Amino acid sequence: MTSLDGFRSRTTLTVGRKRYEIFSLPVLAKHGFDIARWPFSMRIFLENLLRHEDGRFVKKEDILAVLKRRKGETREVFLMPARVLMQDFTGVPGVVDLAAMRETTKARGFDPAQISPLLPVDLVIDHSLQVDRYGLSDAFDLNTEIEYERNRERYLFLKWGQKAFRNFRVVPPETGIIHQVNLEHLAKVVWTRKTGDAVQAFPDSLVGTDSHTTMINGLGVMGWGVGGIEAEAAMLGQPMTMLVPEVVGFKLKGSLKEGVTATDAVLTATQMLRKKGVVGKFVEFYGPGVSALSLADRATLSNMAPEYGATMGFFPVDGRTIEYLKFTGRGAADIALVEAYCKAQGLFRTDKSPEPDFFDTLELDLGDVAPCISGPKRPQDRIALGDAKASWEKALSEFLKEKDKKGNCPAPMGTEVEVTIRGETARITHGSVTIAAITSCTNTSNPDVLVCAGLLAKNAVKNGLRTKPWVKTSLAPGSKVVTDYLAAAGVQKHLDELGFQLVGYGCATCIGNSGPLPEPVAEAVSSKNLIVASVLSGNRNFEGRVNPLVKANYLASPPLVVAYALAGRMDIDLAKEPLGKGRDGKPVFLKDLWPSNKEIAAAVAKSLTPKMFSKRYADVFAGDKHWKALKPKASELYGWEPDSTYVRMPPYFQDMAAGPGALRDIKSARALLVLGDSVTTDHISPAGNIAKDSPAGLYLQEKGVAPKDFNSYGARRGNHEVMMRGTFANIRLRNAMVDVAGPYTFHLPERKLMSVFEASQLYLSAKTPLVVLAGKEYGSGSSRDWAAKGPSLLGIAAVIAESFERIHRSNLVGMGILPLEFEGGASVKSLGLTGFETFDVLGIGESLEPRGALQVRARSDDGKTAEFRVTTRLDTPVEIDYYRRGGILPYVLSRMLEKKTPSPARPVAA
Repeated sequence: MTSLDGFRSRTTLTVGRKRYEIFSLPVLAKHGFDIARWPFSMRIFLENLLRHEDGRFVKKEDILAVLKRRKGETREVFLMPARVLMQDFTGVPGVVDLAAMRETTKARGFDPAQISPLLPVDLVIDHSLQVDRYGLSDAFDLNTEIEYERNRERYLFLKWGQKAFRNFRVVPPETGIIHQVNLEHLAKVVWTRKTGDAVQAFPDSLVGTDSHTTMINGLGVMGWGVGGIEAEAAMLGQPMTMLVPEVVGFKLKGSLKEGVTATDAVLTATQMLRKKGVVGKFVEFYGPGVSALSLADRATLSNMAPEYGATMGFFPVDGRTIEYLKFTGRGAADIALVEAYCKAQGLFRTDKSPEPDFFDTLELDLGDVAPCISGPKRPQDRIALGDAKASWEKALSEFLKEKDKKGNCPAPMGTEVEVTIRGETARITHGSVTIAAITSCTNTSNPDVLVCAGLLAKNAVKNGLRTKPWVKTSLAPGSKVVTDYLAAAGVQKHLDELGFQLVGYGCATCIGNSGPLPEPVAEAVSSKNLIVASVLSGNRNFEGRVNPLVKANYLASPPLVVAYALAGRMDIDLAKEPLGKGRDGKPVFLKDLWPSNKEIAAAVAKSLTPKMFSKRYADVFAGDKHWKALKPKASELYGWEPDSTYVRMPPYFQDMAAGPGALRDIKSARALLVLGDSVTTDHISPAGNIAKDSPAGLYLQEKGVAPKDFNSYGARRGNHEVMMRGTFANIRLRNAMVDVAGPYTFHLPERKLMSVFEASQLYLSAKTPLVVLAGKEYGSGSSRDWAAKGPSLLGIAAVIAESFERIHRSNLVGMGILPLEFEGGASVKSLGLTGFETFDVLGIGESLEPRGALQVRARSDDGKTAEFRVTTRLDTPVEIDYYRRGGILPYVLSRMLEKKTPSPARPVAA
């Protein structure tokens, strides 16, 4: 596509002997638009619009609206990323959708080959690793064998996709975690492409099918997470639609104190930003404290943008960025282009750069950050380390009030159960730490915190301390470089001695793949309903996510993960109480083990080298012997296996209408669920364990799959039959319509208790539309498209909530589900709704407008009626078009077929 260049910003940049076409931002000053004090993130946003001005999607008046920078701007703009990034849990269903679209295209008489990504797509297989074996020298080899055995069909399917589709690359299993691989290798900061006779240079940008795509913001790259369905549309050339974002400035000053980690900083920032309220906004870090942070520290802060609710957590390009690119083995010519381009475009930050003008700001002195953890249910619930014991005791008192589905309460306080594990006898009770996992790209991308954990382990071993036998320990880093430098630093052997052997390179415990607890521990927890805990260096600790038997989950830095493994319990004040007794019989405290910042820095400087990155990423797409042994049959159309329980032809396109559908009111709907605040996508569509007696478990057994081979919900996302049965299957789900936790509801009007899936099927057979009622922050957490696909297949027509998380709202629209928000501060409680009413949503017609008002009428069984207004969270005109077509993918595919051309509506994008 050639830009109309309405602002005459097209010019040439020469770097070395090469000339590049660029769209100059400084040129805008000649037109009266001085952007020298703009947030850096908005400058990149603006460049994308200038380069894609085509008069159809991006108009000159759109760019003018952005240039005027009005707070609360409601204009819809179209953005095109340079590339798309996927992981396998979201990537498999994405490739399934593309394969199904090829089938539909073929069936309607068109060339199926036109269904191929137009943008570069990288899929990193990192979500399938499970911690089956741990605490063993060969745990990595054993887990790898099990992973390939479990996921052979999925991996064959992805390898077929790599051959069948253009612009589609796969990073094989056991290479690393998606965001760490992106940070250390895939991201370019400045991208180039051939356009006619010219080579364009422009800022790297991406969307990813994982919410923590924002980690790359730490490198100065614009990118964020989207649902798989939105990413698929982008692959096929559909521009991303969004409202002009507001940017909140987060000023950093000072530097982190001795004994304080980047993890402590990000948990502090997450709490602050959640309290501030930044959902749907860009957050940009600025101020003198930025220079005090390493690139890895910045990436840690950017990674958790989904936890603080922002679209991005952005750090501008500066000298540290250039140093990092050099250190991680990027090419000299590429680095020269990054520096020259960013300086020419006013995208290069220095300590002398003027402070940007933000719509709103907040400030953090890094010197005020203190050691902390977060939990037991949400990342934003930060707890100062000194308050952790008291916080645990308070949390336990609440946990003890909860009943299981059989109505049983947890064992009384003080209950202890004797267990024998690997020849050792011990006693566990409420508050025992049963999982301690060094996991997740959030922290394993940061050498300082990992070396700190290793040095702490070294000191613990030296003092004669050991991990408690009931703690399941694991090390699952996001890059092979990590184990290289831990070995070079001489600390891996000490981590091994404490049970933190390598279990694999992948998300593991952070995504919920913690594997089973040791059988004696699992039996003790189950028999007495004990409230036990996990401590992980991850980014998510939502209910039911880490392990089905572990109710309390805490996020912490890697060294604190090691410390809690040594303590083996949550009811300890690590600042005052000893972790245990040393060889000399004297108490050993955390402060005795913690290395100094100087010691950590020296160890990192000595052990981490550029050659490690060059070596590990030299052939990143090759894979190991297991990957190379997979030989899928090459074909244009996928050979669907009718008996497959992993990959099945989805139903989304089978009844696709020839044209746009009529907009109609929702009449006589029933409430499937009434939910509270902070319902996450883990509640809606779990990624972890499939229970034997659940609808999904029963389905798999009917298909001949033994419970030991269930794998996880995440691994089964290529099979809609499993996933629709797993929708709202979280064992910690709380539906206000029933008095038990879990995936249960009443079928109305007879008020018969049954599983959510069973009830939905009865409603579908009666052609009764469904709604879900919810509180604030509905759909927070992972960018999980099955949290919208599943509800769609259950027959849910609308979700009425107090507020929505950004990505999930978009996913609902993408699947043709209407997101509605209570107006005027109303809620389920204030309106006296119970969920036993019938609901009419009125005003859905041809005059429907973005964020327009609709009327809802709720009629109870006794004839009483409550009426209230809701805001339609179809935020842009094109989202109304998506809704009219039944979702974004039917919209994109139908437009392609209507044009009878092998090219989609927007054939070239970057």
